[in-house]
Amino acid sequence: MNAEKHVLNVVWDDYRREMGAELRTAKKIPYQRIIADLLSVGEFYYYTLNIGDSSINNFHENILRLHGLTSYPQHLSEIIALIHPEDIPFVIEAERQAIDKLREIGWEHKMNLKSSYCFRMITGDGTYQLFHHQALTIREDEGTKMVEAINIHTNIQHITPTNSYTVLISGISPRTDFHQIKLKPDVGITPKTSQNLTKRETEILKLIAQGHSSQEIANLLFLSTLTVRTHRKNILRKTQAKNGSDLVKRCIEWGLI
Repeated sequence: MNAEKHVLNVVWDDYRREMGAELRTAKKIPYQRIIADLLSVGEFYYYTLNIGDSSINNFHENILRLHGLTSYPQHLSEIIALIHPEDIPFVIEAERQAIDKLREIGWEHKMNLKSSYCFRMITGDGTYQLFHHQALTIREDEGTKMVEAINIHTNIQHITPTNSYTVLISGISPRTDFHQIKLKPDVGITPKTSQNLTKRETEILKLIAQGHSSQEIANLLFLSTLTVRTHRKNILRKTQAKNGSDLVKRCIEWGLI
């Protein structure tokens, strides 16, 4: 196992019962299923993370250009080095909260639960910009320990520079989980606004953020197009968003997606 350490070892070392090191005994799910569910509102890249030794591979080529790198990173510590130093304490606590929530829901469901939150990363032009981080377990060993995850980073600076400081745990079909964990109560959406959206509206909101049209959403959820359009109007009204782009901006800032 690679002896190189990184700041998330502070968290992960407390969860060795759930996290394993033996990748060779793992079973795998298709990457296509994961990529289809990502937040498609900007340029993104992904990589896979071996939990046991924190090595990373299977990169999307955008990682080089978006961060101005000349070669692919080999270890998670190299990714963490790209994060704004002021955001590191939040990332550590966000990771702890995400794992605690996964444990609470039931670790056996981990391959159908996605965690997400935002932080700033250095970009190719030398500036720090806001990225949306999504993570999902894609391999487990025979003892059901988590051994590999896919991480997806999307640049959302063009949508908003505002971090909601919210950890979101959401379900991947067939699960429909939706759990918000606010780490800075003075930033982001108020509880009243969050509660105003129904479970169906939240589900449709996620699909809107992924770039689906009303017809596509109707097909995915087995609804009529008219019903989806009505839900979209209600979502815009409740969030006081001017249009679809403004809706996505507000919901990222509020930690809803």
